[in-house]
Amino acid sequence: VQLVESGGGLVQEGGSLRLSCLVSGYTWSAYCVAWFRQAPGKGRERVASIDSEKTIFYADSVQGRFTISQDSGKDTLYLQMNNLKPEDTAKYYCAHSPLECHSGVNYDENDFRFWGQGTQVTVSP
Repeated sequence: VQLVESGGGLVQEGGSLRLSCLVSGYTWSAYCVAWFRQAPGKGRERVASIDSEKTIFYADSVQGRFTISQDSGKDTLYLQMNNLKPEDTAKYYCAHSPLECHSGVNYDENDFRFWGQGTQVTVSP
């Protein structure tokens, strides 16, 4: 499975960005695709995810500001980020698991097998 992110950049506080992740090479009917982020000196945090059953997860810190979606062919994952804050500054990664992400389960980076190279998002005050 290959994942390629794009769309990061520098934006002022309150601005918006849309990240994209092109996903290819998987054949399983079940999956979960997620956006993680990692700020300097911190661990990798799951920001949002969507699975083959359309179960969607958002971290509390982004609920109401970020929206995860897929295109109709399910080969591109998006993360629309609105009302960005300086604390959203991080490197954002797209990740894929061949298993579904069930509601109420705290998945972390160890639950995802495939990763993109990441794209930097910087929010200035």
